[in-house]
Amino acid sequence: MASILHPSNHYDRQHNKNNIEETTGENSTFSSLEITGAVEMEIASRNPNSTAIDQTRLPEDHQGLFLTWEDLWVTVSTEKNKSKPILQGLTGYAKPGELLAIMGPSGCGKSTLLDALAGRLSSKIRQSGDILINGHEQTLAYGTSAYVTQDNALITTLTVREAVHYSAQLQLTDSMSAAQKKERAEMTIREMGLADAVDTRIGGSGWGTANKGGLSGGQKRRVSICIEILTRPKLLFLDEPTSGLDSAASYYVMSRIAALEVHSRRSIGAGGSRTIVASVHQPSAEVFRLFDSLCLLSAGKMVYFGPASAANEFFATSGFPCPTLQNPSDHFLKTINKDFELEKDIEQGFLVGAVPTVEEAIDTLIKSYKESENYQQVRRLVAEIYSTKQDYSEALGKKRIHASFLTQCPVLTRRSFKNMYRDLGYYWFRLAIYVGLALGLGSIYYNIGDKNRSIQARGSLIMFLASFLTFMTIGGFPSFVEDMKVFGRERLNGHYGATSFVVGNTLSSQPYLILISLIPGALSYYLPGLRPGGEHFVYFVSVLYTCMILVESQMMIVAGLVPNFLIGIICGAGFQGLMLLGGGFFRLPRDLPKQFWKYPLYYISFHKYAYQGLFKNEFEGLVFPGKVVGRSNIVSGEEILRDIWQVELGYSKWVDLFVLLGMVAFYRILFLVIVKTAEKGKTITAIFAAARHKRSIQIMENPVATPMHGEKGSRVMSW
Repeated sequence: MASILHPSNHYDRQHNKNNIEETTGENSTFSSLEITGAVEMEIASRNPNSTAIDQTRLPEDHQGLFLTWEDLWVTVSTEKNKSKPILQGLTGYAKPGELLAIMGPSGCGKSTLLDALAGRLSSKIRQSGDILINGHEQTLAYGTSAYVTQDNALITTLTVREAVHYSAQLQLTDSMSAAQKKERAEMTIREMGLADAVDTRIGGSGWGTANKGGLSGGQKRRVSICIEILTRPKLLFLDEPTSGLDSAASYYVMSRIAALEVHSRRSIGAGGSRTIVASVHQPSAEVFRLFDSLCLLSAGKMVYFGPASAANEFFATSGFPCPTLQNPSDHFLKTINKDFELEKDIEQGFLVGAVPTVEEAIDTLIKSYKESENYQQVRRLVAEIYSTKQDYSEALGKKRIHASFLTQCPVLTRRSFKNMYRDLGYYWFRLAIYVGLALGLGSIYYNIGDKNRSIQARGSLIMFLASFLTFMTIGGFPSFVEDMKVFGRERLNGHYGATSFVVGNTLSSQPYLILISLIPGALSYYLPGLRPGGEHFVYFVSVLYTCMILVESQMMIVAGLVPNFLIGIICGAGFQGLMLLGGGFFRLPRDLPKQFWKYPLYYISFHKYAYQGLFKNEFEGLVFPGKVVGRSNIVSGEEILRDIWQVELGYSKWVDLFVLLGMVAFYRILFLVIVKTAEKGKTITAIFAAARHKRSIQIMENPVATPMHGEKGSRVMSW
């Protein structure tokens, strides 16, 4: 079959890059003349009439990264222990200074291929074949690669400048000054055309962020890209960057991505071109002209790989020409999409044999591709990169160091504190509810006095405060789940480690927890007239504060295991209810069934220690006149604790408080262990799965950001 690599639309695609600043609906103050002039100089250095060989020739410089994959298979196990192929024997490459688009119908394996190349496949998925960087199975330094996810997991209360600046402080090395990090962040914002929106809050669906002039979908996507290119990665992956955007926003986002090649040459230096790989669902004609290379998939098989400008000719040569005035990408996807074959039959009146079926069209295209000179040149280039790998070793660069653990913790604390301050639903709305409940308690139990009838009132008031006031802490679960989404993205991309996140989140929440313990605590303590004395009030507030931290710690664990709003709240509420029942108030300790409720639930429930500590704080040293428990004389608080509340008097109330603090530490550490184990467990599972596989398997592990905790940088591994 004749070669299909002549790029007839090469000039149109490059001309389209010249106009990336002529936007539709979104503005930028970054110099359009600068970018356009730089792109024009780049175009002038290329021959628009380049041949097929030009498209697959190795670059003269050794600073870029060649990503190659050969005979790549990805399979998943079904319910019947059978293997289902997701990707079937794919071979291709991504070149420095070019944008490779991975296209295909829904479910064809676009995201799977992207995840396989980036080393993000689940441990349950089997992978075989060779994935190499410049022909090497070698470690990539931190910051060499970046991955932009499909969803915009951003902190919605921050402005564009704040989001990018905080990320720069987290990612960039401590050897850079604060001014240098700020300049890098500002330059990156300008590169993505966000200068006009730099002081606009990102916005979202949370309290205090919805419907307040936030960013558009396209702008949010560009903020996500900004955050990931701060380290100037030479290898950039993007998972459907135009998903959910209209045609104008899609073009603007993709044009900025295409323009990164120009910026990389200016910022990284000559020969420092970026290698960009993006999965794209259904690009417009304008967006399609921005692509340098195209990888077209159908049901996990390679239909076409080569210059995007030559795809039209390939389809025409194979018997499927694109109709006049139709978007080429729409034609490609329509030809190979099997999802709507029945609707096509209905439109054609079930004329069997009149036109080929989609399955036949796919088979024809695959056969044509494998018989083409293009296919042979792809395999030759992959082999050539591998054979000349020693000449390209310098492109892997020296190891880059991110910000240290001691730098990351204060930055994460400040960022989280600001987010909590601006998000009304995180603490402020809860504070308002707590104050309302405290006023309600104060009015119901107002001035309960010191008669014997106040004994039951004091106990009920303490129980409500220690149980239901802390129970409402689960209301902050949705906000924390959003934090976990941001953490998941940033941790996977190596911005920082789990330890930094837990420390920063813990420190940032303390002022708010103190506030919502102190104000409602003071109202519910002094209005009813509980035991006077500064020491007793401090202990009372300390127990409330500790219980709130403890419940938050438990909900952090739930969020780490069940990252779903509804299910997480149900699980958290159920767990708290179970602990509440076994706390020793609704059923006194001696009356609790020994199986499960007494042993072990009663002793592991924090309510036990909260009740007993607060009861001791309130009743020890007091006396109550009148008939109590069948007596007519004065009854001491110790007798009430022992006979009515069945409190253990063998140790001080401070022991109960320290037990609660120990529980806080235990649950926080347990959350940290769960997060770390969940990340490392995937790697361990993948190792055992790979050991049973006969083919060579390589993954590119994602960088993790705190080497002082035993975590290492991203790498390409061969097992």
